[in-house]
Amino acid sequence: MRVLLVEDDHPLGEGVAEGLRLQGYVVDWVTGGREARGMLEAGGYDAVVLDLLLPPPDGWTLLREMRRRGDDTPVLVLTACDAVEARVRGLDEGADDYLVKPFDLDELCARLRAIRRRRAGQVGALLRHGEIAVDTAAHRVWRDGEPVPLTPREFEILVLLLEHRGRVLSRSRLERSLYDDADRIESNAVEVHIHHLRRKLGSGLIRTVRGVGYVIDAPA
Repeated sequence: MRVLLVEDDHPLGEGVAEGLRLQGYVVDWVTGGREARGMLEAGGYDAVVLDLLLPPPDGWTLLREMRRRGDDTPVLVLTACDAVEARVRGLDEGADDYLVKPFDLDELCARLRAIRRRRAGQVGALLRHGEIAVDTAAHRVWRDGEPVPLTPREFEILVLLLEHRGRVLSRSRLERSLYDDADRIESNAVEVHIHHLRRKLGSGLIRTVRGVGYVIDAPA
């Protein structure tokens, strides 16, 4: 899951970025509104963690701009503005959630998982597909009731494809959610992860659409 973190407090931003990375997120961290605007317009994020009190343009402006141009990327506001009026305004402006500083990193991660589930139309943390069950909170996978160990990137690919069942995801789309821009990505990295998933979970689980990408077909 690729997250854009917009936070101008350097110690806090560094801590949040590192904490999210340890949880398996790919994080781009920026400290100002102008830089954030450019990255938001470029797109490609699964979620945005947005401070409101930023060097201009502020978070309010960025949020309004996103929603006015039809960008529905989930936004979790992370701010010291704790007044009820600010929370109401943030949600009405288009934020998907609102978390007040100081906060616990575990709660932030739980809220990001909840946003992700809602966007995928998923009620709880458990994803099921045939004989496969996935606990997205505990990062555990079972096949026919037997636990199956996956690497973090194998797990992320599996969750992405399950959340988008019936839709083909391109290799570049998967790479964006798996790797930081600073990573050296082998040209066949995604193919290797897909191969391992098929070996562990069944050769028929993930279908290759030649020249397009990969898909887990929706149940008939």
